[in-house]
Amino acid sequence: MKKEISILFYVNAILIGLLIACLYIFYTDRQARTEATPVTTPVPASSSTTNLPPEESQNTTQAGPVSYANAVNKAANAVVSIYTAKTVQRKQSTGNPFFDQFLGQQLSEPVIQTGSGSGVIFNNDGYIITNYHVIKDAQQMRVLLKDGRDYPATVVGSDPETDLAVLRIIADKLTPIVLSEMETIAIGDVALAIGNPFGVGQTVTMGIISATGRDRVGLNTFENFIQTDAAINPGNSGGALINANGHLIGINTAIFSRSGGSNGIGFAIPANMAKDVLEQILENGQVQRGWLGVEAVNMSPTIRARIGINGIVVTGIYRDGPADTAGLVPGDIITNINGIDITSIHDVLKIITPNNPGDTVTINGIRNGTQFETNATLAQRPLSSS
Repeated sequence: MKKEISILFYVNAILIGLLIACLYIFYTDRQARTEATPVTTPVPASSSTTNLPPEESQNTTQAGPVSYANAVNKAANAVVSIYTAKTVQRKQSTGNPFFDQFLGQQLSEPVIQTGSGSGVIFNNDGYIITNYHVIKDAQQMRVLLKDGRDYPATVVGSDPETDLAVLRIIADKLTPIVLSEMETIAIGDVALAIGNPFGVGQTVTMGIISATGRDRVGLNTFENFIQTDAAINPGNSGGALINANGHLIGINTAIFSRSGGSNGIGFAIPANMAKDVLEQILENGQVQRGWLGVEAVNMSPTIRARIGINGIVVTGIYRDGPADTAGLVPGDIITNINGIDITSIHDVLKIITPNNPGDTVTINGIRNGTQFETNATLAQRPLSSS
């Protein structure tokens, strides 16, 4: 009897457990279906689905292209690889520093030093613009086109003060670059760098325009750089920086780096500056810039505060130069040129150099506590040999 009761007890326990399990499964399945059913609320046609202002809400729907292949294809054939070679003397060591002092020159031997960079085809006549430092002192240069054709190149002219040079190849069926309207570029625009980094072949990197009008970087005499975070590496120099339409906005020139590799701070010379240099070299054989013929220093903040004026202090005058002829002397403080106040030497460069040789400028200043005004006829700025 006890055995039968025990069996019934276990049977009832199992049945109750199965019933509870079925109820649990039914409940959880129903709950999951309820949570998976979306709740929708109709939005009136005139309503906005965001809290952004109308103009910002519109921008969120205007996404950039998924691919920039069209832009690259439009510009890539205009970007070339440049290979240079020159002979240099390499010193050999005797292994003894004492003898090296006396025999170093005698033990030197000529070796071929090679380099590489990039360039941009500007017109159908085969004129190519690149960086001056890419071809400096080169004895031989060859240009490799995107389609694999290879040509010798000659230097037409150079402008070390902007780090630009013009080459020429004799070739047909060339694809010149299309220049962008520089007024339309803005910080945040997409930027694509095309060049030949490390000599590996044409390569494209992408970033944005990080800044414009960068000057006083200390790279060139005349600076108005476009800054980008598109990777620019050795060999990219002279290559193209293009926008999302495939139009040229700059010539890649330099990077800010302690390691030698790209750290996201690259600089490009604006396309309109490169175009102006090329046109002047083709027309005049060199870039024409006005020159005053003075050496000067900026006034220190202490002196500026003490005397209560802004300006630069003349420290030297080139004999028979424009400043000498105009009567300027060391110690003069130049405060104004052509109605523009002067606060630094950089201001003088920006005012004087855009003028042509022969143009006249009006200079105001202070000499021995007395104001003066004089006119100077500018000369051609001497060519830099850097």
